[in-house]
Amino acid sequence: MNRVRLLVPALALVGLVLSACAGGQATSGPVALPAPANGAAGYDAAKGGVSSTVGTTPAEGIPSLAAPDRDLIVTANVTMKSDDPWKTADSARQIARDLGGSVVSLSQSGSGALRNANLTMRVPSTRFDDAITALKKLDGEVVSSNVDAKDVTDQLVDLDARVTALKTEEGRYLQLFASAKTVDEMLKVQIALSQLRVQIEQLQAQQKSTKDRVAFSNITLAVSPLSTPIPTEPNAKWDPTRTFATAAAALASLFRVFADVAIWVLVFGWLPLVALVFALLATRVRARRVTAA
Repeated sequence: MNRVRLLVPALALVGLVLSACAGGQATSGPVALPAPANGAAGYDAAKGGVSSTVGTTPAEGIPSLAAPDRDLIVTANVTMKSDDPWKTADSARQIARDLGGSVVSLSQSGSGALRNANLTMRVPSTRFDDAITALKKLDGEVVSSNVDAKDVTDQLVDLDARVTALKTEEGRYLQLFASAKTVDEMLKVQIALSQLRVQIEQLQAQQKSTKDRVAFSNITLAVSPLSTPIPTEPNAKWDPTRTFATAAAALASLFRVFADVAIWVLVFGWLPLVALVFALLATRVRARRVTAA
């Protein structure tokens, strides 16, 4: 009888332990998430969750350079030819405004069929691909285009860490300043705080500039005319004055030639005469010798 009384509590204890183990196994496994409806964007069935891939697909236009986990400074250069480069540049300005950007610089030169335009626009990085696609659809011919991306993720992480460290150090100096007992101690702490504040402001300015370049991308567009016309000289009208001047110049050139010849004859003309005199003398001497013989 005593054994039965002892067996009942033991069985009850074993049942409690088994139920606890079963409950722990039920709650320790992964919780299944309900999958979205078929065709929902951004869902990765292989991973059982939302995909982190973003950007424009090749079917939609230009592949995106944006990476969700990286900070990129993206720039582009596009060269085009158009019948009216100024009009094309104005259309590019409107594209920048429509995408929430702005025009940094605009240069338009030339006239008529010799117009040229150069434009630099800033657009949000999230609309960069849309801007490039819209520019390539403008009325004109794209000659060349290139895109460059600079990864500054590590640089921003380093700046964040340095700012945080300096702010922590600043807090410690503020505590020292509050507990300073002499004027000399207060001055030393204040000088150190001023230097820290300058460093913090410089790093924050660099941080802000870098983040701004990441948030907005620069696109440079150069537009030139489709064909450069060859300038033709207008038909020259008969001008007697010009003809007289040309003839007078030719006559003066002829007189200069004659004068040059006369000078050469005057300077070197006596040489043949001397040679002729010597030839005559030699002939007479020979004749006398022959006669004497």
